[in-house]
Amino acid sequence: MRRIVAENSGLDESTDVSAPDTNLWDAGMDSARSVRIMIAVEDEFDVEMPDELLTRETFSSIRALAEAVLSITGEQEAG
Repeated sequence: MRRIVAENSGLDESTDVSAPDTNLWDAGMDSARSVRIMIAVEDEFDVEMPDELLTRETFSSIRALAEAVLSITGEQEAG
């Protein structure tokens, strides 16, 4: 998940987004960036994000994204 966020967020490289609980919105996330991340997550994990997970909270951190993928796939680890 860290790689996906780093490669698709377009956030300033000086911002450490690798910590699982870093608030991505505070780091400069916007809706266009969250869509790029969503598409990358869907491609990587071969899932479709359901409407109920398309929230600001889901895209607030690496941990939140990983938990969202886990809720879809039921796998043990997505990060």
